[in-house]
Amino acid sequence: MAGFTESLRNIWKIEDLRKRIIYTLSLLIVYRFGAFVTLPGVDASILANINQTRDANDLFGFIDMFVGGAFSAAGIFALGIMPYITASIIIQLMGAVVPYFQKLQREGEEGRRKITQLTRYGTILITAVQSIGFAINLMYGVTGQAVIIPRTFFIVSTVIVLTAGTMFVMWLGERITEDGIGNGISLIIMISIIASLPQSLINEFELKSNLFIFLIEIGVFALVTAGVVLVTQGMRRIPVQYAKRVVGRKVYGGTTQYLPLRVNAAGVMPIIFAQSIMFVPATIASFFPDSVSMQQFGAWFTDISGVGYSIVFFLICVFFTYFYTAIAVNPKEMADTMKRQGGFIPGIRPGKQTSEFIDNILTRITLPGAIFLGFVAILPAFAIRAGISAGFALFFGGTSLLILVGVALDTLQQIESHLLMRHYDGFMKTGRVRGRR
Repeated sequence: MAGFTESLRNIWKIEDLRKRIIYTLSLLIVYRFGAFVTLPGVDASILANINQTRDANDLFGFIDMFVGGAFSAAGIFALGIMPYITASIIIQLMGAVVPYFQKLQREGEEGRRKITQLTRYGTILITAVQSIGFAINLMYGVTGQAVIIPRTFFIVSTVIVLTAGTMFVMWLGERITEDGIGNGISLIIMISIIASLPQSLINEFELKSNLFIFLIEIGVFALVTAGVVLVTQGMRRIPVQYAKRVVGRKVYGGTTQYLPLRVNAAGVMPIIFAQSIMFVPATIASFFPDSVSMQQFGAWFTDISGVGYSIVFFLICVFFTYFYTAIAVNPKEMADTMKRQGGFIPGIRPGKQTSEFIDNILTRITLPGAIFLGFVAILPAFAIRAGISAGFALFFGGTSLLILVGVALDTLQQIESHLLMRHYDGFMKTGRVRGRR
């Protein structure tokens, strides 16, 4: 504990790091204030009374957690940063199959600037479409009485305000990445998720009459979190030996290094992909509020505790784990780079055999990682069926827990690097957080 306190003191000794943290916290506070600003034409008091009687055990309650409650409160940041993430995913997938985007990825800084611009345009388009669905969903059903202006004007104003709100949140994320402590988009999602955790804990404590059961739930939550950290940090290290080269009077190479292959190379992206697909039926059904069959079809995809939903979600997560790993990790490129640098895996010929060797190992270690991701994705459904409240159950797994763990580790590594550059001991002096070495 003394070392942790000393590390906190060291942070404030570094002026640049102190300014970055204060700047990051300031922008995150601005974002949280936006979650409480209601859309024009919506009576906030009526909507609050309606939300108290609604069941949070559905897809919309899940979405609401990722925007810090702005979705249910019809805030100007109701869609949050999710349209930007969806656009980024689409652009990234197109980079694997469309030659134009592959060319942009190879053009260095200029190509990245063009991809960023196209991602922003895609964000505007996706936000506009989702805003229409959000407005229609809000106008019909029990929440319709909270809309106090003409429907046509409400739809137009909602599209404009939500699109502007999402673009502003995207700008906040970029500012945090450039001038703050980094990972701006991830931090915005993380702060949105954490915002509902205290209230969820209070509700769960009030719901459980037995303190012992509540403590058991906290213990299980801690074990699940530890398991996610373990798999997130887990990797297979392949030894790579570099030939000794003499250039002038200097000797290069002759050392043994390691090629790290993560068990969960895809990170949280497979669950985000799968969740985006599960959102589609419910979004389509929201455009047909008068169709009974469409509403039943959409309801099947909004019951996150349902057995059918869990099975489909698990299978899609496993599929996308392999799919995204194949996109993110290129064994052939690794083998070619290793060959150019004079490196080789002991007992394996450079070139094609090295590529096949890496691909075989990656396929084997991805299987347990994919099954683990799929299991974590459906853990909230088991928690709900075990009697845990829907709000707290969402933290037992799924995208929320993976994001919290991943972003927390990345942020600690960012702060750690600032401390080590200035010869201070960081938070991980005796830990195993990757990147310290």
